[in-house]
Amino acid sequence: MRVEAGGLPELGSGARDPAGARRQRRRRQQRRPAMPSAGAAAQPAPPPAVQGLFEACREVFGASAGAVPSPAGVERIKSVLDSISAADVSLTRNMSYFRRVNSNGIPKITYLHLYECEAFSIGIFCLPPRGVIPLHNHPNMTVFSKLLFGELRVKSYDWADASQDSTGVSLFLFVLSIDAQLQGARLAKVKVDGTLNAPCATSVLYPEDGGNLHCFTAHTACAVLDVLGPPYDDGSGRHCQHYNVSSSAPSAGDSRPLPGDDGYAWLEECEPPDNFHLVGSTYMGPRIVDN
Repeated sequence: MRVEAGGLPELGSGARDPAGARRQRRRRQQRRPAMPSAGAAAQPAPPPAVQGLFEACREVFGASAGAVPSPAGVERIKSVLDSISAADVSLTRNMSYFRRVNSNGIPKITYLHLYECEAFSIGIFCLPPRGVIPLHNHPNMTVFSKLLFGELRVKSYDWADASQDSTGVSLFLFVLSIDAQLQGARLAKVKVDGTLNAPCATSVLYPEDGGNLHCFTAHTACAVLDVLGPPYDDGSGRHCQHYNVSSSAPSAGDSRPLPGDDGYAWLEECEPPDNFHLVGSTYMGPRIVDN
């Protein structure tokens, strides 16, 4: 081995350099990600958004003695729904749900079932462009609707009666309503008549207010996440009824116009329209765990 000036040996291809090897090991260790210690516990993943919605509904509707939760409970469910996006339920606009039509070219509405119990249900309505959910009611129910994406036309009504109208025409409306019901129609007051564009706040309707009777028309592909509390149940008197807007008031011989003109309408119960096609499909998003 040849010794150079300075007393250090000259390294050949087969020579060892202990100090250099240590430096290389240190560099490899710095590049390598740190491994958790044997006693460290892995952090659990946060629950899906739909699980949080389920738990809020279970607590709120479980604590409610009737169909209407407490104001704090309504705000809690509404706040959870406001934070949910289409991605949280694995929906996108280009899915086949939003292109379905029947043989006559009429859009089909798809319902995705997430959860149902005696106290509440959770589901999603998928509407292709021009899809229509016709005018229907929600008897003795509180309903939360969150538009996840799309542009949706909403028209809703509440039944008109003397207690709701504090104007001088309330008695006149009440008398007309009684007369109309005898002839198969009932007077309703328009609650909402407009268009929703996502993102927007969650809508809430109540048994007697907020637009208990409503219809949806999709201008574009739309997804609507619904919470019903309690859900429809024929045996409990919560049967879904459909309505037509009558072209003329039953009191045709009365020359007095309805107050507010287009703010009121006569509604007649009817069978579901022939062009209304609602089909069920399997929900493919994050699952709800009921434990």
